[in-house]
Amino acid sequence: MDRRTMIRSLGIIPATGLITTLKAEKVDERIDFPQIETDILVVGGGTAGTIAAIQAGRAGSKTILLESGSQLGGTMTTGGVCFPGLFYAWGKQIIGGIGWELVTETVRMNGDVLPDFNKPFGRNHPKHQILLNAPLFAMLAEEKCIKAGVSIRYYETPVNVTALKSGWNVEVLGKGTHIAINCKQIIDATGNASVAALAGYRRLKEEEVQPGSLIFELEGYDLSSLDFSDLSNKFDDALKRGVLLKTDAYAGVRGLLTAKGGLATQHVLNADSSTSELHTRANIEGRTSLLRVLRFVCTLPGCRNARIKKMQTETAIRETYRIDGLYQISHQDYVEGKILDDSLSYSYYPIDLHVTHGVSPKHLAEGVVATVPLRALIPKGSRNFLVAGRCVSSDRLANSALRVQASCMGMGQAAGAAAVLACSERKSPADLSIEELKKLIRKYGGIVP
Repeated sequence: MDRRTMIRSLGIIPATGLITTLKAEKVDERIDFPQIETDILVVGGGTAGTIAAIQAGRAGSKTILLESGSQLGGTMTTGGVCFPGLFYAWGKQIIGGIGWELVTETVRMNGDVLPDFNKPFGRNHPKHQILLNAPLFAMLAEEKCIKAGVSIRYYETPVNVTALKSGWNVEVLGKGTHIAINCKQIIDATGNASVAALAGYRRLKEEEVQPGSLIFELEGYDLSSLDFSDLSNKFDDALKRGVLLKTDAYAGVRGLLTAKGGLATQHVLNADSSTSELHTRANIEGRTSLLRVLRFVCTLPGCRNARIKKMQTETAIRETYRIDGLYQISHQDYVEGKILDDSLSYSYYPIDLHVTHGVSPKHLAEGVVATVPLRALIPKGSRNFLVAGRCVSSDRLANSALRVQASCMGMGQAAGAAAVLACSERKSPADLSIEELKKLIRKYGGIVP
């Protein structure tokens, strides 16, 4: 057999004949992709979705977790906001279960120490936040998913959602993959309620969303030797001359140079992750801002050798879409600590609405702890569908506090348990017994109102 004959027998087309051959062949336009069966499909491996998937897997449901990125943890890991809070309120633990297990295991394995939650902190809530090693958190989250029997699928995104008699058919695209997943229950933990939109459910969004932040840390200078009075004057002058924008460092030059372990001091205006185009823009603007900052810092006395110690791969997003749920948690509900018949988890954090030039948290009155009802996790008009995390049904002010990681972990465990019970009882989540659902959450360490 000569070389040309051998190549043709292997199906390899010589370069010179590539275009001609492709044009000559008729393309079969039918797409026949594999169908996968599961009980529960969780979309989004961030703070809420990871916990929801672990809960579902541990409780015995066959579970698939889709994540469009490369690791679990979302804002905690990829976003770099690696100081979750708040798990304690007024000296008492209010969020526990799987999320707390994951956080405390990360702390122990990294040789860190938890804050003293018995000490009152007044309005200084960061003192009860827990600084975590984000890569370790991501690996432990992945390990716990695998041990719970969860099938993780990275780099995949739903593109079509079709209601079935007893569940859903979800068409999914990924790197070299095109599949359909048939499931009994969906948990949308995308943060953007993107699966809810594909299913045809109404979403809510502000005309202008809160700023995002690209988390970074600088090094290469000795803080103790810096004259911050002089540096502040130079910072103000840079703002006047347009060398810097106020959003590049809303906490001023001191915040810029002392930011540690994920503290955000930069704002990317109208940062939105709900489409690839908007997320691309947010990422580019975040990195453009950091370049301005770095060039400016290198001109300061004592900072000429400044360099980037770390930079997250994505701008962390605070706000996009929320579902229009069976119940909308209002600002008044939140600040009054309203407990409803179907409240399944707690949330404790100041009202934390970020604006262009910073944030001024509005703290809850002493003794107040907010709650999240099951109905706020269910889109209006839906069956066999739940959400968890930032896209919870809520008004804007309530959502600015509900979106933090500890609260999302509580929601994730509640949604995971609800999906499990709905599968076993062949019901839609809105039809479940709240007492039975609370019992299941408690079984796995969750704290319910």
